[in-house]
Amino acid sequence: MSHTRFARISLLLAAIGLNAAPAMLGLAPVHAAEEKKAEAPKDAVRPEIYKLIDPAQTKPLLDAKNYTEFQSRIDQVAAMPNLTPYETFVLNQLRVQLGQASGNQQMTIDGLIAMIDSGRLPQDNKLRFIDAIAGIYYSNLKDFDNAIKWFERYGVESGDKVKQRPFIVRSYFLKNDFATAKVEALKDIEAAKASGATPSKDTLNLLGNVGIKTKDTELYLQAVEELTRYYPTEDYWNDLLNRTRGKKTYNNRLDLDLVRLKAVTVPSKMEPEDYAEQAELSVLGGFFTEAKIAMDKGYPNGIPAGKDKAALQKIRDSANKGAADDAKNIDSGIAPAQKSKDGVGLVNLGYNYVTLGQFDKGVDLMKQGIAKGVSKNPEDAKLRLGYALAMAGKKDESLAVLKPLAVGTDPRADLARYWIMYQTGPKIGAAEAK
Repeated sequence: MSHTRFARISLLLAAIGLNAAPAMLGLAPVHAAEEKKAEAPKDAVRPEIYKLIDPAQTKPLLDAKNYTEFQSRIDQVAAMPNLTPYETFVLNQLRVQLGQASGNQQMTIDGLIAMIDSGRLPQDNKLRFIDAIAGIYYSNLKDFDNAIKWFERYGVESGDKVKQRPFIVRSYFLKNDFATAKVEALKDIEAAKASGATPSKDTLNLLGNVGIKTKDTELYLQAVEELTRYYPTEDYWNDLLNRTRGKKTYNNRLDLDLVRLKAVTVPSKMEPEDYAEQAELSVLGGFFTEAKIAMDKGYPNGIPAGKDKAALQKIRDSANKGAADDAKNIDSGIAPAQKSKDGVGLVNLGYNYVTLGQFDKGVDLMKQGIAKGVSKNPEDAKLRLGYALAMAGKKDESLAVLKPLAVGTDPRADLARYWIMYQTGPKIGAAEAK
């Protein structure tokens, strides 16, 4: 989050006219009849004070970095008796100028607070100075307790509690109050969702960093999922899918489903090892055409030399043989699958047709299998139908199948949500530059 929005105080002073020379109090005429001096103007300083703070003399001191002499003049004025409220106000203005020029942040803050509390500032200028104090505590002094205090004061006095909200939440994080940072970040994320707005990317990143700092892997993954949903990039998708396997609730029976999703969402992140895994699992599941496609993508120039060459070649040989058989005989498997009491054969056969690009035929067979009934993990079959429909470009039908599966903490629910995100979210951006 950028801190450049906190303007230099010297620029603020100039913008609202507080760098201008103060008015000098002249001797008022004596009214002969009353024989008394006229009442002095309220917004003016006495000549003996003006002599010390005349900008024609003080500005060169700041330009020359003669801060000692500038401070001496402030001290001389401060020691004078019976300073008027305006003279005190001007004196604090000088303290702010000196604090800014010399880098004395506490002097700057003390001067600003005195000016705010003087009651002489218009409301808009008062809010600017409150904002500036919060910014100094936040960006310069790293005093996050006081930063929170002044950011909150800005919200109270301005009535706008949204503007500084991100800095309040980040202040909790930066002062290592991760529990509060988590609560406040989640509160903002849920509020954005409830209003139909997109949660802030900064807030989602902060939530993920809380997860890292507290070693809360579930919280980190929650943040990555939200970032992937609202700000999808190849990096976020890759991180989300890779870390999903590490969840306590994950089941490795879904490994093939997971690598299929990765191949669709972030093909640029698929390494040869990923394609080898997809091919091996596909061979075991009887999806030989899928296995052949995976091996061809992962090893387009042949299997390289190495300790795994024999195992990889075995996978490739099995994939090639099975794919060739499917190309000739796949239709012959329809009748036996339809006669079977369990619909799993139809579901798997249908997905084989999907891998061949025959989406309509494949989806129809998968639906027949699910209608017949799948005895083991029947909801897995529905998940595969859901993403087969997605691959076929049948978005509405796919979402109708996937949404009931996307509820809860089951690992199948994770994959269903991810397929929904892929179909309904923004276009996936390129990987971020390192």
